[in-house]
Amino acid sequence: MVSIACLGTMTFGQQNTEDEAVEQLNYAVHEAGINFIDTAELYPVPPSSKTCGSTEEIIGRWLARGGPELRKKIYLASKVSGYSNRGYLYANRKVPRQQILEACDASLRRLQTNYLDLYQLHWPERYTPGFGALAYQRCLERVDSVPIEEQVAAMGELIKQGKIRYWGISNENAFGVAKFVMAAEKLQVPLPVSIQNDFCTIDRRFEQDGTAEACSPLNAPPHGISLLAYGPLAGGTLSGKYSTGLWDLSSSRHTLFPLFQPRYHAKNAIEFAKQHADIAAKYGITSSQLALAWAAAREYMGSVIIGATTMDQVTLLLAGTGR
Repeated sequence: MVSIACLGTMTFGQQNTEDEAVEQLNYAVHEAGINFIDTAELYPVPPSSKTCGSTEEIIGRWLARGGPELRKKIYLASKVSGYSNRGYLYANRKVPRQQILEACDASLRRLQTNYLDLYQLHWPERYTPGFGALAYQRCLERVDSVPIEEQVAAMGELIKQGKIRYWGISNENAFGVAKFVMAAEKLQVPLPVSIQNDFCTIDRRFEQDGTAEACSPLNAPPHGISLLAYGPLAGGTLSGKYSTGLWDLSSSRHTLFPLFQPRYHAKNAIEFAKQHADIAAKYGITSSQLALAWAAAREYMGSVIIGATTMDQVTLLLAGTGR
C-alpha cells in the first residue's frame, strides 16, 4: 500500500544540499513511515543544464547506502520529460535509443536501481495548455509530436522488460487521459494507474475540466486512474507565509525564483491564502494542515505530494497528512 503522503524531491540539489536531502529522506522513511518517493529526470527545479539529473543521483546514493532492504521498502517513481527545447535533457540520457526507453535507462542508472515502481510521462508530448495556461490555441499545434500509441507501446515494453512495474501520466487533461486509455486498450498494454497534476484549493481544474471524470473507474476500468496531487500548498502560498508577514522569506522559492511558477504567487492566490489561514485558525490547525487534509480527503486521491526545504517544514507537513 502506498502512503497517502508522498515525499517530493524537486528541491534536492537546488534549494537543498545533499546532506539536507538525506536528512529529509531518512526522517520521512524511517521515522514518519512514508514509503512513496517521487522524482524526475528534470529535477531539481527550476531546471538547468548544470543540475539536471542531480536529484535522481542524490536519491540513488541514498538508496545504495541503504542496500536492497531499503529499496524493497520504497515505492519509487520518476518521470520522463516530454517535448522540450532543453537540449541538455536528451544529452543527460546518453544512450542512443528510443527516447522513452533511453530516458528510463538513464534514470535507473542515476537512481542506482534496476526497476521503478512507477514511471510517468512528465508532461504531454503534444501541444496543450499547461502549467497554469488556460486557452488552447490551434496555431501552437505541432506536427512532429510523438504519437500517443508509440508512447504507450514504450511503456508496455518497459513493463515486459521488468524495468517498470506501473506507468502514469502527468499534467494531462481529460482529452489526453481518454486518448491514453484508448491506446492502451488497443495495444493491450496495462492502463496508466496514476495522473500527477497540479491540485489544491486554489487550483481545482482536475475537478472542473472533466479530468476527474475521465479518470474514474467507469472510464478507466477497473480501478480508475488515481490523482497524485502536486502543489497542494500552491508552492507554499497556502502555508500563509506570503500573506501573514511573520516568516523570513529570504530563502523561499518565490523570493529566489520569482519567475518560476508565478501562478502560485498571483494576487488572487495571496488573497485566497489569507482567507484560507483564517478558516484554519478557526479550527485550531495550521493553514498547511488544512490544505493537505483537504486534498487527502478527495475520493480520487492516490497520494498527496509534499515538498519542503527545511526539516521543520517536513515534520509540519507530514503532520498535516496524519503522519
